[in-house]
Amino acid sequence: MKPIHAGFDFGLAKRVLNVSLPLMGSMVGSLLAMFVDRICLARYSNDTLTASGPAIYTATAIVGFFAAVVGFSRSCVAQAFGRSGKKEAAYQGAIGILIGAVFAVTLVLMAPLIEQIPFLSNRPPDITKLESQFLYWSAYFGGAMTFNMSLSSYFNGIGRTRITLTAGLIGQAVGVVMTIGLVFGKFGLPELGMRGSAMGTLAGSLSVMACYLFCMPGEVWGNLRALVFKRKGSMLADVLQRLKKGFILGASAGIDNFGNAAFIWVIAGLGSIALAANNINLTVNYMGIIPVLGLGIGCSVLCGNAIGENNFAQIPRILLVTLVIELTYIVIISFFQIATPGPLLSPFGLADKPPEIQRASIATARVLWVYSLAFAFSMTGAAVLESFGLTRFLFVTRLVMMWFISIPTIYAITTAHVGNPNILPTCWVIGSTFEAVIGVLYFLRIFSAVKKRQNGIVLTYAESRST
Repeated sequence: MKPIHAGFDFGLAKRVLNVSLPLMGSMVGSLLAMFVDRICLARYSNDTLTASGPAIYTATAIVGFFAAVVGFSRSCVAQAFGRSGKKEAAYQGAIGILIGAVFAVTLVLMAPLIEQIPFLSNRPPDITKLESQFLYWSAYFGGAMTFNMSLSSYFNGIGRTRITLTAGLIGQAVGVVMTIGLVFGKFGLPELGMRGSAMGTLAGSLSVMACYLFCMPGEVWGNLRALVFKRKGSMLADVLQRLKKGFILGASAGIDNFGNAAFIWVIAGLGSIALAANNINLTVNYMGIIPVLGLGIGCSVLCGNAIGENNFAQIPRILLVTLVIELTYIVIISFFQIATPGPLLSPFGLADKPPEIQRASIATARVLWVYSLAFAFSMTGAAVLESFGLTRFLFVTRLVMMWFISIPTIYAITTAHVGNPNILPTCWVIGSTFEAVIGVLYFLRIFSAVKKRQNGIVLTYAESRST
């Protein structure tokens, strides 16, 4: 066996960039669309700004679970493509689309339940009503996003990430126009405020779906028809095998996203000043982490291909190249977060806020780089572990570190400093430290899996199902 070592390979760097840059571009587009959405809500009223933080994070937590279960298809497609090419990748993609359709419909049907979540809190009735409006429609755009995840998993898994970029940019353009129009009543559209934000996101998601459906090759649809109409017994076995790991992955994403939502709720204990300052910084924080997601997904795809090819020695090199690119981006963004926090925060209504909120917002913006750095390691590590199929380790590590250590620690700090917004930056640094520990644990597990040549994904192939 060849020794495991990582060296910077410029040829490999080009390959990583070819796969990851379109995904990064798509994420940048998502970031810009998110900026427009948050700016619209911040400008519309103080109530929509206050409600946007809990509502968006709660929606993200719910949709994230469904999307993560379905998104496991990407790793299956990537391994199948690395091992046997497009034919088997199409079969794995078809299984993912079938699962995606079922989960998308399920999420839409849950809308009446999801809209009741805000009323479980003790926040002001005017705020919870706005949150409820957003969450009801989040079930609809979440259903569309869930199905889109199953469609994009095929294209990403075979490395055709430019389709993901094109579909994403078209959807984001539609979403931006519809969000502005529906929030403020522009372009002949009704003024719907908070509800309009969610409906604009739905319009963008449906546009993305149309692009994916148009580009999907006939081979995938042929496999899907065969799964449903010709191989019902074997279809159930294939789906259950996929769901077993997908549910664990979804649970891991769920506790991560709900942990982030819990962070928002815990910060509310510091008072309205800290909550408003935190809501402003949430969007600025996305500048440091969302584009990096594209690099993590690209890394996961290439590692999945390498595992399918049984080329485990390439994985540390893929990781090294990805991290160098990620950290370069984070250094650039962090410079602006530290040196020019005011201009970064001003589009979100900072200048119109009281001096106490301005001070807390600027102080927090200057420590966001710590979270961006920690996130790069934890997110990339999680994506690569997913490509190995080691979903149980992801779940246990995230559950213990976030819910048994990080969140309780931050809660203890906030309860000891109720009404003190100056403690907000400290809460971010503490949360980031635990996130960094999670990243270290993920990387240790990755190197162990490479050394032992582990692969937790067992693929079934179209030939074996045709008899």
